[in-house]
Amino acid sequence: MVNGESRAAQRGRGKRQQLARWCHRMHLLPVLQGARALLRAEVRVLAYHRVLDIGDASTFEFDPALVSASPDRFRGQMELIRRRFHPISCSDLIAALDDGRPLPRDAVIVTFDDGYDDNYHIAFPILRELGVPATFFVSTGHIDSGLPYAYDWFVHMICLARAPTLEVPEVGLHVALPATLAERHTVAADLLDRMKWMDDAAQNAIITRLEREWAMQRMPHQDCRPMTWDQLREMQAAGMDIGSHGVDHRMLARLPKAVMADEVRTSKRVLDRELGAARRTLSYPVGGPNAYSAEVIASVRENDFRVAFNYISGSNRLPVTDRFALRRLPVEYETDIGWFAGIVTWPELFSHPTRLRIG
Repeated sequence: MVNGESRAAQRGRGKRQQLARWCHRMHLLPVLQGARALLRAEVRVLAYHRVLDIGDASTFEFDPALVSASPDRFRGQMELIRRRFHPISCSDLIAALDDGRPLPRDAVIVTFDDGYDDNYHIAFPILRELGVPATFFVSTGHIDSGLPYAYDWFVHMICLARAPTLEVPEVGLHVALPATLAERHTVAADLLDRMKWMDDAAQNAIITRLEREWAMQRMPHQDCRPMTWDQLREMQAAGMDIGSHGVDHRMLARLPKAVMADEVRTSKRVLDRELGAARRTLSYPVGGPNAYSAEVIASVRENDFRVAFNYISGSNRLPVTDRFALRRLPVEYETDIGWFAGIVTWPELFSHPTRLRIG
């Protein structure tokens, strides 16, 4: 599944972590990196959401799964990328694909989804100081409104709801709401996994109904704020790329075709208007195999985007065979420097595979 996972999968992840840390301590990863470069040309793309120090995740009232790294860990990760790899921008990738030029050996692209304001306050200064370019995929409707993202607000409601039970008959869920935030995070993650296989209207109906029943209408919140246009302009002027993540962070393949096409078209038009140069990059909201489709890709191409990224774990062999389904390597809060080094060095060995919900 996309967020939840079996105990067997958790054990597998633990083994990957342990092996990566051992290889890092033994200084074997640079050797593996050199061997891999001889075997294949590729571009690795890292996927982040938030960079934030949340301390004990069990006290965080939004979705802790969207916090990719603490500030200290993020700095260490970017220092490693700067030292051992060749960080490039999405603009560099597009130029290479369009002109048929080779990319540098060990090319890595850093990306962020959604557009949380900690990207500006915490991640951006570190990237600028270290000279690492990055691409920030933003949902334009949230920049305009300043409202939290729907899924994150949904988790927030479940964290704070005073109702004794959570009832979602659309997915056959009826559970007592547990006492601790950690347990509520688990309930919320399981429910989101189920909902993301529904169409957009059904997802929105569930969220809207619970907002009404629990009297928790979405409003701006200091712990879940999107960036502003002025912040994005500053980041772009400093060499960062800004790309599309839709208008309202809706799963494009779960929308009616006309609505989906308008979501893609409007996000590009607004970004072009606010930031000047034409946008050329897009990241599919949620990004799993059920979040985009051939129709979505056709709309992305028609609106003159040059590359698009999913959220499926993996690197991208060169030459790229599908520039509108580029894979990424998710970075998560528990990813320490040893595991991170392993993931970037040999993704298939050290990165956990994309977890998909069966059924």
